[in-house]
Amino acid sequence: MHIMEGFLPLEWCLVWWAVAIPFLCWGVYRLRRVLDADREALPLLGVTGAFIFILSSLKLPSVTGSCSHPTGTGLSAICFGPAITSVVCMVVLLFQSLFLAHGGLSVLGANIVSMGIVGPAVGYLVYRALRDTRVNLFFTVFLACAVADLVTYLTTSLELALAYPAEVGGVAASFGVFFIIFAITQVPLAIIEGIVLALVFKYIIQLKPEIISRLRIFPDGAIRAARGEG
Repeated sequence: MHIMEGFLPLEWCLVWWAVAIPFLCWGVYRLRRVLDADREALPLLGVTGAFIFILSSLKLPSVTGSCSHPTGTGLSAICFGPAITSVVCMVVLLFQSLFLAHGGLSVLGANIVSMGIVGPAVGYLVYRALRDTRVNLFFTVFLACAVADLVTYLTTSLELALAYPAEVGGVAASFGVFFIIFAITQVPLAIIEGIVLALVFKYIIQLKPEIISRLRIFPDGAIRAARGEG
């Protein structure tokens, strides 16, 4: 998914940086607020950030010669919101571009927008829509994480299509081609990612339910039911 260094024209690199910077500033503000209010949230932030780094570093070849990978951003979006997730993703993507040759500095803004902003934001909206319903807590986590992954790739496809519209059909045709390339491997990856992160969330609830409760990620009744406490 990471757009590689030098692949986007300079003007589009600047556009995506202009989109990303306001979200990152808001994310830094929100992160400081959360940590000032509850320092015990820091280990959970570390766990969610670690999953973003590990999962998004797993590059898997696509049938077309491109590559796909999980993103891991859905769990962070659920626990801390999309704004803070954008900051975590910026750190992850910066490290990957500098030390793993995964992505690049000039396209960092575009990669932040797709993986750190749009994907987590849509996943968060799915979580918020289902949070106070009778839908199973773990299915909510699964769906939010899977959707965050898929929307990341939809956004990347749009970024590429805007930069390289097809001669026939323009941006729409180019978008369809790019997403079909990704979808063959990304749809099953998104499902697997949703399952894995739902299991991770189940472990967090069993280990540290008080943090989930304090951060108001889910209602106390849903947390007790998920722990089998009735």
